[in-house]
Amino acid sequence: MILKNVCFYNELFEKEAADLRIENGKIAEIGIIPESGRDMSGLTALPGFVDIHIHGAMGGDFCDASRESLDKISAYLAKNGITSFCPATMTLGFAELEKIMKAGCDYRGGEVGAKLVGINMEGPYISCEKKGAQNGAFIRKGSIEEFDRLFEASGGLIKLITVAPEAFDSDDFIAHASKKCTVSIGHTAANAEQTLRGIKAGITHATHLFNAMTGMTHREAGAVGTVLDNINISCELICDSGHICPAVLRNTFKILGENRACVISDSMRAAGLGAGEYELGGQQVYVKEGGKYAVLANSTIAASITNVFEEFKNLLAFGIDFKTALKSCTINPARAIGLDSQIGSIATGKAADLVFVDGEMNIREVYINGTLA
Repeated sequence: MILKNVCFYNELFEKEAADLRIENGKIAEIGIIPESGRDMSGLTALPGFVDIHIHGAMGGDFCDASRESLDKISAYLAKNGITSFCPATMTLGFAELEKIMKAGCDYRGGEVGAKLVGINMEGPYISCEKKGAQNGAFIRKGSIEEFDRLFEASGGLIKLITVAPEAFDSDDFIAHASKKCTVSIGHTAANAEQTLRGIKAGITHATHLFNAMTGMTHREAGAVGTVLDNINISCELICDSGHICPAVLRNTFKILGENRACVISDSMRAAGLGAGEYELGGQQVYVKEGGKYAVLANSTIAASITNVFEEFKNLLAFGIDFKTALKSCTINPARAIGLDSQIGSIATGKAADLVFVDGEMNIREVYINGTLA
């Protein structure tokens, strides 16, 4: 397939115009191609968006461990310009997590929309003090044996795991897990010293920065200040304007620059549906009419109900520059899970994941592996 007169953002995230040849699901050629093809004049191609932290959408949740629920998530994401995703687990018992991992492994390759490119293991090795909407009954110390069994059940698909480094003697666990996937600090009560120790052991990522972790003050950097200060740490940000206010987002992007922020949805099954009562990790959560996220019965903020493309438009409205916002939704999250050579930007040899938008940033067409979704 050849797409003609494509205005797109290249691997440097600079705007250019060329023809694209797509073969076997990948971008085979970028340039002036003499053959005829489909004229894409009037539209702009963005790289397919990447969500590395999503629990569910359209009534489905990854923890349902069912193809039906994953189909709902995959189709919803594709419709909204997200072409690759890592569904996230909740803090649950081993048997349940093993079942979920196997479901993710079995689903890969049979997606109805967005590609399942990895699994995000959020918990259970976290802090009770900062559990947020996670179920405290299943929080436990990190176990290398348990992690390895879950990694095997996933078919090696676990790309991220969240750990509270202070919650147990975690150095060996972090060092071990970091050889197999990205280890992220999150749901943590760690102070600056404990955070630095975790980074030394192998932490390179932060789970939904600011939320469910120790904040930064002028005398104690906490987890937030410590990861912001470390240029080797990528940081997830929920940009629904509810989890983090726009002013804090603007200041955070000034620190992180254009290469460290990873926009995530952290959405749950209410995404795409709206107000109502739902289930998340075995607990009842509620979404108010016009709400931006779900809450527990005690009003603890839980998961979001947005998607990464909507968050991208939020960032533009908040004053974040286009290039930084786009990279934070595409190549940065791809890099955080080690897949930036395959997805996350428009370049020869990479997957033909393209989101065509009009001048008002409305999605017109989405291609996943070169196929119109």
